[in-house]
Amino acid sequence: MKKYLIFFFIFFFNLNAQSSSNQKIINHLEKINSIQFKFTQRIDNNNIEKGECIILYPKKIFCEYHDIYNKILVSNGKSLVINSDKIKNYYRYPLDKTAFNFILDKKFLISKMNIAEDDKNYPFYYVFNFEHENNLIKVFFDKESLDLIGWETIDIYQNLIQIFLSDINTNIDVEEKIFSIQKYIN
Repeated sequence: MKKYLIFFFIFFFNLNAQSSSNQKIINHLEKINSIQFKFTQRIDNNNIEKGECIILYPKKIFCEYHDIYNKILVSNGKSLVINSDKIKNYYRYPLDKTAFNFILDKKFLISKMNIAEDDKNYPFYYVFNFEHENNLIKVFFDKESLDLIGWETIDIYQNLIQIFLSDINTNIDVEEKIFSIQKYIN
């Protein structure tokens, strides 16, 4: 009988600790309207790109890559545009056909975190794995600050994309005009 009681208390304690960390992250995320950060992007463990981004919830992002091609990634909440000096034209995708549709949707992240379990394979981060509409998404949060510090997903070309954030500032003032895609599709 004692074994069962001990097992029950251990199970209950782990379940309670899990829901507590989820709720702390959710409470923190609910208070965030915008994020500014530097990033390192790894594509299939081969190609590494760096830059800076601003996210404005819901579903807006502006990123400048630090490369010789002046690459820009911008979403106005409906479309995602990638433009650079390397390509003669631009790439435009419906946002709902990309993983950004979920990553940039704070309400979606919160709804998934309400039912997800923290992936215990990462001792230094809270990591949540979601599958939604054939998109596999792994989202990382810092255990101390509870800030979003990265994500991992598969892009539309089936490349593994890992994004790691640094120098994170939240709730900054953002001018909406930086999310206008018109400047980058001409």
